[in-house]
Amino acid sequence: MNFLAHLYLSHTSEELMFGNYIADGVRGKLEGRFSDKVIEGIRMHRAIDDFTDAHPVFKQSCMRLYEKYDKYAWVIVDIFYDHFLAANWNEFHHQPLQTFSAETYLMLEKKIELMPEKSKRFFHYMTEYNILFNYSKTDGIQRVLTGMARRARFQSNMEKATADLITDYHYYEKDFRLFFPELEKFTKENFSL
Repeated sequence: MNFLAHLYLSHTSEELMFGNYIADGVRGKLEGRFSDKVIEGIRMHRAIDDFTDAHPVFKQSCMRLYEKYDKYAWVIVDIFYDHFLAANWNEFHHQPLQTFSAETYLMLEKKIELMPEKSKRFFHYMTEYNILFNYSKTDGIQRVLTGMARRARFQSNMEKATADLITDYHYYEKDFRLFFPELEKFTKENFSL
């Protein structure tokens, strides 16, 4: 899953959300660097990634893209699933997505000095383009995938994947709707939300 899902699954705990947000940028020993709740958020992020990558429905979505995008299929499906969460946000959260996004940006901005450099860089990009909200639109997905393609070490063609989302939209949405309730259940059972 991508940033929106990680933040949503943290519920209302700011420290858990912060840990979930910075997890990809954190290396090395965690103890002594962060509070227990931030560490739990980092571990939660990693557990969500492991659960997602091993899930048969997620793998099924990836296999639709594998021939065209190789290992980048997993990254693309993460983005697709965040799109479906955003596009159907009112089914999952009591706040409008625009409000959730704005409040999340404010909370993260207060903690920017604690962020690893990688997380800081993405934070500026995320807020400039209102990524969390714009995941709800296919042109927002296009912007994210184009940016990721530019930063990829190898030729990824990720910038072309929005066309695959549009062509097979109902298949990816069906997969998301099968997968996401299981991910929610997993996080509720394994983390103190």
